[in-house]
Amino acid sequence: MRTKANGGLQRSMQGSAEKNERRSFRGAKAVAAALVLCGVLYGGGVKVRALAKETETAETKPRAVAIVIDDFGNGMSGTEAMLELPVRFTAAVMPFMPTTKQDAEEAYKRGHDVIVHMPMEPNKGLKKWLGPGAITSDLSDEEVRKRVEDAINDVPHAIGMNNHMGSKITADERIMRIVLSVCKERGMFFLDSRTTHKTVVPQVARELGVPLLSNDVFLDDVYTVQHISKQIAMLQKHLETHESCVTIGHVGPPGPKTASVLKSTIPKLQTNVRFVKASDMVRSLSGDPFILPDA
Repeated sequence: MRTKANGGLQRSMQGSAEKNERRSFRGAKAVAAALVLCGVLYGGGVKVRALAKETETAETKPRAVAIVIDDFGNGMSGTEAMLELPVRFTAAVMPFMPTTKQDAEEAYKRGHDVIVHMPMEPNKGLKKWLGPGAITSDLSDEEVRKRVEDAINDVPHAIGMNNHMGSKITADERIMRIVLSVCKERGMFFLDSRTTHKTVVPQVARELGVPLLSNDVFLDDVYTVQHISKQIAMLQKHLETHESCVTIGHVGPPGPKTASVLKSTIPKLQTNVRFVKASDMVRSLSGDPFILPDA
């Protein structure tokens, strides 16, 4: 309130008193607000800390990694080293091989997933590399179905399937529709190893309602520790923008090296990565209960 130039002393004192009262009121409000804020932050600190913890948990939730190791079933080098990895993984076992049943049983006993590593014709390569019971493009529909069913029956505890080689077959809609139809009938998921960018597997699996995973990183397509370590770095890079990663390694020529790199890097990765089996990832990605054939 502004005092006029010709106002008396009483009026001036009244104006000053009103100003002081308003200042005091504003000051009291500020103090009260501060006290309320303190009450929220300190008296109600549990709620604030809980909210902060919830936010932090959402932001730092560990990414999921599913390790798949191909080519079990033929007594290949690195088999025992892989089975002794300190985390659960998925063993892809080739059918009709000398140690098919032994490797499948041992992997299952140790708590790992077992899937059929189905030999399929590639665009390039020798048929002898495929092993017995392979799926090739010259087979009839009936023979394709029979070979897939026989392969599943030959691998104990199999709950899924992925392709061994197969760049030609996974791009063939006729054949993959039969393969995936059998998987559907058996309650199995399919893992597309993605040996070709022309794969029709995602489209057909979606149409048939077959649970599907796809490979993101091959660990040991070059058989050196340096390359395998580089691929681990690629896996970490992938997880910067994705919540999960499927990575494939092998027993056989690269087996001991791959197992060694995994054994040394898994503890470091576990600080912000959780290792899961393929079936766990299928459940997580689908949001639906996945009934395992052995359940």
